[in-house]
Amino acid sequence: MHLENLWKYLTGILVIFITWTVLSFLISSQLILPDPLMVLKTLISELQKSEVLEALVITLSKIGVVLATTVTFGVLIGFFIGLNDVVYDILRPGILVIQAVPIITWLALVMFIWGIGWLGPVIVSILSLLPHTILSTAIGIRTTDKRLIEMAKVYRVPRSKVIRNIYLGSIVPQLLSALQVIIGNVWKVVVVAEYMCGDKGIGVLIAWARQSVAVEKVYAYTAIIILIGLIVENILNHFVRKLLKNWELV
Repeated sequence: MHLENLWKYLTGILVIFITWTVLSFLISSQLILPDPLMVLKTLISELQKSEVLEALVITLSKIGVVLATTVTFGVLIGFFIGLNDVVYDILRPGILVIQAVPIITWLALVMFIWGIGWLGPVIVSILSLLPHTILSTAIGIRTTDKRLIEMAKVYRVPRSKVIRNIYLGSIVPQLLSALQVIIGNVWKVVVVAEYMCGDKGIGVLIAWARQSVAVEKVYAYTAIIILIGLIVENILNHFVRKLLKNWELV
């Protein structure tokens, strides 16, 4: 991150901090909006507890599984669907239906089938995020320049090179856009799923904090997820720009 961008980033954080402080003072209720210094102290205190660190590791492991599964199967399924117009037209409505199902419905079904545990939040998160990856990949394949494919056939270009240089070149923009959407949403989806049907994780800690009316802990746990999300998002954006430059798209 360049110094100019870092300065803007820190300025934005300062604006949020000042706004939060003013609103907390005006509301004058620690049960609604505790002041940021109290939340910061709680955050530091909670991060020193082994159970909080364990919960964070569990949540991160779920997020890792969800991302790996969503990207791997989303790209593979979307790739093969996009190659065949008939298959795409048949499967697209079903994928759109799955995408439109509210997360609360998936939560209810998963709780009926698997109950409370580690698997539930993972399944819910995959079902919520996978359709977007599939459709983004399929659209990228379908928008591939047919003339390039025909030219590759004429010059007998190896299939592996066609896939890498033509098909992958077409899906890179859509796929990276889908990845940014997934990265931005996976934290929220996993934590909400943990809150409703998880046995361990940050979402479960938020549920316990709510039951004990420890509002400052709710904000502290939320801040942990936000901070990690921002770090991962910035790393992804850096990676995306490098990859796009390699594909000569920026």
